[in-house]
Amino acid sequence: MIKTAWIELGTQGNAQVVDISQQVVQAVQDSGLNSGIVTVFCPSATSALTTLEYESGCVRDLQRLFDEIIPANRDYYHNQRWGDGNGHSHARAALLGPSLTVPFVDRRLTLGTWQQIIYVDFDNRARQRRLVVQIMGG
Repeated sequence: MIKTAWIELGTQGNAQVVDISQQVVQAVQDSGLNSGIVTVFCPSATSALTTLEYESGCVRDLQRLFDEIIPANRDYYHNQRWGDGNGHSHARAALLGPSLTVPFVDRRLTLGTWQQIIYVDFDNRARQRRLVVQIMGG
């Protein structure tokens, strides 16, 4: 069986990291399914999903890493074409990826003790985002 839910977010962009673990847990519990997988997908070319220990130092380290390997102030062909200044946002999102799948057993996500599901909005401005949550199982 497949169930679909959504997570609505208002974000500030600029590599803002949002812990969405509780919303995913709630979607799984509301699905009525006992075991299976849950996939979270962001239909956006400037945001991404992963897991991380959601702790201020870890969050800042991740943000700094992206600043170092894909700096915002570099020349990007995307910016030349569109003039919107978010070429770095697209590159960062592509590196991390738009989806994450987590198994669940007895309606509980199988995340590690220090592992949370995070959404990262790399765009260069605030956005309203709607993530797709698909729960498959029985």
